[in-house]
Amino acid sequence: MGRKWNNIKEKKASKDANTSRIYAKFGREIYVAAKQGEPDPESNRALKVVLERAKTYSVPKHIIDKAIEKAKGGSEENYDELRYEGFGPSGSMVIVDALTNNVNRTASDVRAAFGKNGGNMGVSGSVAYMFDATAVIGIEGKTAEEVLDMMLEADVDVRDVLEEDNAVIVYAEPDQFHAVQEAFKTAGITEFSIAELTMLAQNDISLSPEDAAQFEKMIDAIEDLEDVQQVYHNVDLGE
Repeated sequence: MGRKWNNIKEKKASKDANTSRIYAKFGREIYVAAKQGEPDPESNRALKVVLERAKTYSVPKHIIDKAIEKAKGGSEENYDELRYEGFGPSGSMVIVDALTNNVNRTASDVRAAFGKNGGNMGVSGSVAYMFDATAVIGIEGKTAEEVLDMMLEADVDVRDVLEEDNAVIVYAEPDQFHAVQEAFKTAGITEFSIAELTMLAQNDISLSPEDAAQFEKMIDAIEDLEDVQQVYHNVDLGE
């Protein structure tokens, strides 16, 4: 672990905010979550997770409200949740999660983004086994020992609690996402620097400067695709 989550989030938020892509991606994800269950985060856990993530990226309220209202209005727009796996330079591994209303278009676009940038698509399962689904929640202003005490007091199971870049990051099983947040809220903490359900590589790798540059170009091309929601990889880019 130790992926420097604050730096990654700030870099992504800054990049995406310039084109408002992040808002469009969250709008789509909120709509899908609200449409699949009740449009109320208190009774729809998936929606609640997305809204907590959106909060850490400062997604405007009107974007959130518009997506939920669209779901409430019975929109017939439907999206498929897809996962692609692939490889980049020097054995680097990538997982791509997408929401799409055109499966053929998305598959073609993702394959092209890999292929034009030194990578290639893999079959299902070729990469995911090297990653662990993980809840990652971070706060500022506390020590790791204080946060661990909060988790123990609330009887919440966690994988690890680490201090990273002036924040304390809790790593836990995905089904403990809400339990970790509730433990923080019970302790009077309601603001999170990170609140993600992610895929963490079991082992990170380092690339040569040339391969790293090509890898970043490939990741940028994939993230630029309209249908792509999340991209996970096993490369330590030294952020």
